[in-house]
Amino acid sequence: MARDIVRTANAPAPPPMYSQAVRAAGLVFVSGTSPHDVATGKIVGDTIQEQTRQCLKNVAAILEAAGSSLERVVSATVIIYDENDFPGMNEEWVKWFPKDPPARQGARMPVRIPGMRIAVAAIAEG
Repeated sequence: MARDIVRTANAPAPPPMYSQAVRAAGLVFVSGTSPHDVATGKIVGDTIQEQTRQCLKNVAAILEAAGSSLERVVSATVIIYDENDFPGMNEEWVKWFPKDPPARQGARMPVRIPGMRIAVAAIAEG
């Protein structure tokens, strides 16, 4: 099975130990993507809504580079620091996935990155 590493300068670069995304078996697997601004390298926003929005903008840029889009996301993982942020995250989430949303699961952020409240990983049709 062939696999392609997906990289784009339109989303924050990941650490060297993983790729932004991998395209394989007709799917695109997007790594957990942070709310960092690609131009400044800084976390965007103080609220969970702002950070969710930035994560989804970054995921969308990665999917576009892979020849896919948010409309083709079949599964997403929301990695969140504080479970109390789920209502605010959902408030922003439904703006991006208003109809037929992807399957979704949540996870607790395993490390504390100062100021970062959320990361989003996704699997989309290629």
